Amino acid sequence: MPNIRPISDLRNNANDISEICHQTREPVFITKNGVGDMVVMSLETYERQQALINLYAKLAEAEEEIISGAQGEDFLEVSKQLRGTVHGRL
Repeated sequence: MPNIRPISDLRNNANDISEICHQTREPVFITKNGVGDMVVMSLETYERQQALINLYAKLAEAEEEIISGAQGEDFLEVSKQLRGTVHGRL
């Protein structure tokens, strides 16, 4: 269930809202005059969302490449190369 707070809570209880954002890892929705106005979230939650957006963009790009006929690399060959690189440096 979303956590919805009036803007006065943001002004008067910013520390409480920050604590809620960090504990629940969910955004807090701020209303102004009873209407949605802002969303507040922890930096960790924001960065996680941005990482997911970037991942989805890369996946969409890869799907487009596959549809357009691009040739991929064999997973087993790539994994062998990576293992060789990692083990060679350890």
